[in-house]
Amino acid sequence: MAAAPVPGHDEGMETRHPVAWPGGPERSEVMREFLVEITTTVPEGTAKDEVDRRRAAEAVRSHELAAAGHLGRLWRPVGERRSIGIWLADDEDQLHEKVLGTLPLAPWMTFAVTPLEPHPNDPGRAE
Repeated sequence: MAAAPVPGHDEGMETRHPVAWPGGPERSEVMREFLVEITTTVPEGTAKDEVDRRRAAEAVRSHELAAAGHLGRLWRPVGERRSIGIWLADDEDQLHEKVLGTLPLAPWMTFAVTPLEPHPNDPGRAE
């Protein structure tokens, strides 16, 4: 028995889609969304002023990436020192090389990246 088609969800559906985040720039081009879990581990023996310098630079770079439409949302789980975010890029290579790789803390970070696609039952999905 063949599965019934799901309205609004075609076989081989394109996973790239336009995104406009509230308060963020309107994206005219199409980018992919990625769920990224980031864990930062400062190497033992790193001077406090180096950590402070990189964290300050990280805040600046994060704002730049958000303004450019690459950082959609960012959360920190309660009581944890890791981040979970929605990041946008043309593809996973660009995400790693030109987005996440440009973060000042990147050498101290590990990234778990999950490419996302629209769900047919997403209440926020544009028709």
